Amino acid sequence: MIPEDNRFARDPAALLPPGTGLPAGWSVETPDGTDAATVRRLAELLRRHERAGRGWATSGEDEVLVEVSERGLLMRENVVVRDPAGVVQAWGSVHDRAGGRMLLVHVVGRDLDEDDARRCSDVLLAWAEGQARAVGAARGLPVQQIDTGAFAEDVRQHAWLAQAGFAKVRTWWQMSRSVEAEEAELVPDQARWERGGVVFRVVERGDDGMPDEGDLRAVHDVLEGAFTGHFNSTEETFQEFIHRLREDPGHRWDHWWLAEVTDGAEPVAVGALVGSVSESSSGPDWSYVSYLGVLESARGRGVAKGLLHTIIADAAARGRDRVGLEVDADSPTGAEGLYVAMGWGTKYVTESWHRDVPVG
Repeated sequence: MIPEDNRFARDPAALLPPGTGLPAGWSVETPDGTDAATVRRLAELLRRHERAGRGWATSGEDEVLVEVSERGLLMRENVVVRDPAGVVQAWGSVHDRAGGRMLLVHVVGRDLDEDDARRCSDVLLAWAEGQARAVGAARGLPVQQIDTGAFAEDVRQHAWLAQAGFAKVRTWWQMSRSVEAEEAELVPDQARWERGGVVFRVVERGDDGMPDEGDLRAVHDVLEGAFTGHFNSTEETFQEFIHRLREDPGHRWDHWWLAEVTDGAEPVAVGALVGSVSESSSGPDWSYVSYLGVLESARGRGVAKGLLHTIIADAAARGRDRVGLEVDADSPTGAEGLYVAMGWGTKYVTESWHRDVPVG
């Protein structure tokens, strides 16, 4: 399921004003995602960025390849800034996530002096502004949003974004819950169980191991319906949704669950949970709730709690030690109350920063 062709401009020079503002000998170019040394360097920059922002790093080369691999470039474009020695000191990546919403990864080396770091940031943000106009024009939009994230403690990033016209628009709690081995018994069977007229089941798969398309479309439809009207909710096509989630290094089809009510003649999908696995080099792997959505018509029937019990039980059965998730600090559904009651606690905090770019 491949989305439409890449809508971004390929030549960084075409998007930057005359004179990049970089010191003599510095250069701007598109990185080669097939070059192992470049991928290693980008992973190193990303890990240092994470350590500076929250105290520890989790990303690696797999996360970089999501952005720079041939498959990733179907919906993305990248740029790097090299110093006179040819070392990559800054990296930007843009993702045509959905109509009107472009995601930006913005990473600048932590070993640079303040002036060189700011100049690198200026280049990345100017390039992203040009890409916003390019992708917005290709989609026929009058305005294109740039959506980028920052750690709550990263004051350097905050200053650069504010200076470039971005505004902090949302805060997110990154939460974690420990898992005990006995919690594998939280539900009768992680693949399929029932309570109060609601069936919780993993998406079905055929003999070839591929999931049933009808189930995948049900997951997509539930999540689109559940998040309509929520903060920055943008309609994403089925092809965009599946392509994006399959890129996640932690993607597993057996971590996708549906909740169906069985009150009528046919079961009706009312809830969905998309999970993934986060691999650890220093301990057990852990599970992550990428998406959890329940249609308004089914709220109050224990659907969200049942889905969460399912992924906890699944994690315990697999020998994992925790389950992570992200929650909107200003969620209109009060979801954080359920998570706290079920044992989740905030591990660190991130922010969304936005800028609307006029396309014309």
